[in-house]
Amino acid sequence: MESLIKFVQDEFVPKKDFPEFSAGDTITVYYEIKEGEKTRTQFFRGVVIQRRGAGALETFTIRKMSGTVGVERIFPINMPALQKIEINKKGKVRRARIFYFRGLTGKKARIKEIRS
Repeated sequence: MESLIKFVQDEFVPKKDFPEFSAGDTITVYYEIKEGEKTRTQFFRGVVIQRRGAGALETFTIRKMSGTVGVERIFPINMPALQKIEINKKGKVRRARIFYFRGLTGKKARIKEIRS
């Protein structure tokens, strides 16, 4: 049964070419929003907290600070409204899921950057 699901995902779900990113990276996600008959592009810039799932069901969570309030958003990797993903900084973290980042404020909430 799993091989049948994998076959259908590989054949019929369109693949988008996004850059490789992981937890700790700061990225900008551009996505389309429909308001009535108009469509516009909006972006969401923040730190990737986690990537979960595999294949067509993969999602990633981004966290940003909006004033003093933390805002998190979950994006499916195959969302049709996703236009592009830009990597702003590559971060160096030791975990695949950095939920401890939610409790950090100020200078402690900085992630060490990988220089390439």
